[in-house]
Amino acid sequence: MARIVVAMSGGVDSSVTAALLKKQGHDVIGVTLNVWPDQQIDETTRTKACCGISAVDDARRVADLLGIRYYVLNFRELFREYVIADFVREYTRGRTPNPCVRCNQHVKFRPVLHRAAALGAEFVATGHYVRRDQDPITGRYRLRKAVDHTKDQSYVLFPMQQDELARTLFPLGEFTKAETRRLAEELDLPVAGKPESMEICFVPDNKYGKYVVEQAPEAAQPGPILDSQGRYLGEHPGVALFTIGQRKGLGLTSPEPLYVIAIEPERNAIIVGSDVDLFCRALVADGLNLVALPEIAGPVRCRARIRYRMQEAPATVEPAPEIGDDAVRVIFDEPQRAITPGQAVVFYDGDVVLGGATIAGTSSSPAHARELVGAAAAS
Repeated sequence: MARIVVAMSGGVDSSVTAALLKKQGHDVIGVTLNVWPDQQIDETTRTKACCGISAVDDARRVADLLGIRYYVLNFRELFREYVIADFVREYTRGRTPNPCVRCNQHVKFRPVLHRAAALGAEFVATGHYVRRDQDPITGRYRLRKAVDHTKDQSYVLFPMQQDELARTLFPLGEFTKAETRRLAEELDLPVAGKPESMEICFVPDNKYGKYVVEQAPEAAQPGPILDSQGRYLGEHPGVALFTIGQRKGLGLTSPEPLYVIAIEPERNAIIVGSDVDLFCRALVADGLNLVALPEIAGPVRCRARIRYRMQEAPATVEPAPEIGDDAVRVIFDEPQRAITPGQAVVFYDGDVVLGGATIAGTSSSPAHARELVGAAAAS
């Protein structure tokens, strides 16, 4: 049996993870990460946040019930630097970040593994819905989609490195959410009925733009709203308040719906167009991390996902050395809607994560996208 540190958020998933490993005879140690920002957050209105001040109370109750050691780790500075500051910076650059990806990349795994080693633990386990195994041919550790595809979290875990995967366990990857709930009830865990985490923990009212402006007032600089031909249509209150594909809050009158199709922070401009202008076949991404693949030396066929809650689409990923050593170009078989800089693009072969990167932009103009969509509709 092994000594295993379980990252406990106070929710049902991590609690069941700890209980299962304890039942299997492992020496389990529970830890909760203190990442809460300085501002006061009303816990009564944050019942669906992924973490919060109440997490310690719930996690400690579970740890006491299971009879395991339990600690709170102070990761506030780490979280502030790599997640909150990055979130604000990205929005001010006209990009839409995924803070869960950044948190997994810089907070939840490598630093926890370091603390686990200090506690003499061989592994860290989490309640993520994902599977991990080892390729029998290459020997590389792989991330695979969870059995419950509706809860699969492989998309937000693509930055994991091989040495991290070697020491991380995901016991819930073989379970459905319903089975996890049932186990929690059978084990009489006090969090069995706790609601799922759906909100960003550090945004008090779930209003991203408002939060960014509070943290960086300079982001609230008015600028022009232009159409794809450069014609002036109105004024916006700040690029940080907008994201690609947004329709509401433009303050424009038009005979047809208008959407944000591009954000140009260098001009402090919001570009709007019709729905068809949101479609594009190709993107470029940087910050590449490969999981199942050792390298991408040439074009690789895959299925790629550009947002967390969406189906993958057939695509080809290829190196983009003219952009950077860690950059790739992804060309989809069919145009994709609202490809958004700052979000992740993750590549799959069946249920195996090949790798992923951060979207830098599209490589087709809105006018070209219109042609592509028209051609796709005609075929």
